[in-house]
Amino acid sequence: MLAAMKCQHTLHHAQGHRGWDNTNAPRLSIAPGESIEFQALDASDGQLNPQSVADDLSRLDFARVNPVVGPVYIDGAAPGDVIKVTLLDFTPSGWGWTGNIPGFGLLAEEFPAPHLHHWHYDVTSRTPALYGPGGRVPLKPMCGTIGLAPAEAGHHSIVPPRRVGGNMDIRDLAAGTELYLPVEVAGGLFSLGDAHAAQGDGEICGTAIETACSIAAKFELIKNTPLATPRFTTPGPVSRHLDGAGYEVTTGIGPDLMVAARDALRNMIDVLSAQHGMAAIDAYMLCSVCGDLRISEIVDMPNWVVSFYFPRVVFG
Repeated sequence: MLAAMKCQHTLHHAQGHRGWDNTNAPRLSIAPGESIEFQALDASDGQLNPQSVADDLSRLDFARVNPVVGPVYIDGAAPGDVIKVTLLDFTPSGWGWTGNIPGFGLLAEEFPAPHLHHWHYDVTSRTPALYGPGGRVPLKPMCGTIGLAPAEAGHHSIVPPRRVGGNMDIRDLAAGTELYLPVEVAGGLFSLGDAHAAQGDGEICGTAIETACSIAAKFELIKNTPLATPRFTTPGPVSRHLDGAGYEVTTGIGPDLMVAARDALRNMIDVLSAQHGMAAIDAYMLCSVCGDLRISEIVDMPNWVVSFYFPRVVFG
């Protein structure tokens, strides 16, 4: 794999954990400047496969969801330092899934039934992946869960993000991005997983194109540089793979950002359903893998504007 060729170390998916805990024993210790290939499973921890059906989503063991590979001890890292992670390369598996999981997602109450879509894509060329109900989604592999161990004692769920990172689901944590994470415990105790072949900003149904993936990363240490929360630098434009044909945009307007976000999304589902004859559930899941929620205005009280951007290239 291309990822492996760039790295000094490799960690297999079995060398990982399913919850943040600063007492987890390191799987590897490295010096600053070294690199690792992480061989990560998909977010279901292998519970889903190309033969899975929608009802399998209702049977998922959530204690296994979002497994991460690690932790890695970075020599010399101490509280008050920053670990810089450069994401070098992604080698996804060629198969992935998007699911509407009952009780999960921005419009969970409106889409209570399980629904599962399988994706098959070209690993080498990464040409846009066919969406069965219609359209092709440009791919941009990225890392959904990536972070350090928290200082707070005990076992913590992998699902919510934290000050030290975790399940942030930021679309632009892709190849070339440099991520800076605040250290709270000795060695940092870094882990990652939950790769996506593509994701929209917001991951609105709760899943993207979930996929197994080898991820190559390099680690550097920045001493005595307090950082409140993660920050990152991208190597260039972040939406060039989507921008070519412009966007359809809907809005939600009101005094509550969450309500406005739901309204903007509902309005886009209506647009896609009307324009392309898609079932609402298919439009909802498609929005999750390639559409972007954005706060367009947050100063003209008492009402704020949230917009939903859907790339027209998907149906181009």
